[in-house]
Amino acid sequence: KDRQGDYHLLENYGKKLGFTVKEIPEHLLHKVIVSSTRIREALIAGDVSTANEYLGYDYFFEGIVVDGDKLGRQLGYPTANLKIEDHEKLIPGNGIYAVVIEFPVSGFQLPVSAGNRQQATGNKYQGMMSIGVRPTITADATKRVIEVNIFDFNKDIYDQKLRVYVKHYMRPEVKFNGLDELKLQLSKDKQEALSLLEQ
Repeated sequence: KDRQGDYHLLENYGKKLGFTVKEIPEHLLHKVIVSSTRIREALIAGDVSTANEYLGYDYFFEGIVVDGDKLGRQLGYPTANLKIEDHEKLIPGNGIYAVVIEFPVSGFQLPVSAGNRQQATGNKYQGMMSIGVRPTITADATKRVIEVNIFDFNKDIYDQKLRVYVKHYMRPEVKFNGLDELKLQLSKDKQEALSLLEQ
């Protein structure tokens, strides 16, 4: 309570109540103390490379695919709009990310087409993700949306649960001068994501 408890308190209670306490030293990485606070701060800032390094694995979250406005499909980049069921799960800061998408639901196996540059293994697929308020296409600059474009993939996956591994931050969310400019940037984003994911 009120951060009054520490190792010595547990050690003293251990002697009285018959349990042993072993202290685990704080883990140091590049002479920086790794803590959950530092990891959260890095994720909120979009610094996924630091967060992933501290975690020792790629940060991930899960969401259910819900119906969207289907604008991505019109632009040639269909997206899976995700609804996060776990409200405690931290979502990285707004921006565009290179990601790997996994369909963890047992019994639902997606086909892998030959020669599609996905480099997919099993049920994992490469893609890019946008987190933000979509300033180019919406006047509601308060509603935060998570959209994932799965490369070379065009299947109906509504109501399916996706797991998104956040690999690389690419750029901040930007308001473009119309849909043509946005579509051109999406093409560049895809090429950059493919390059990053193939490293």
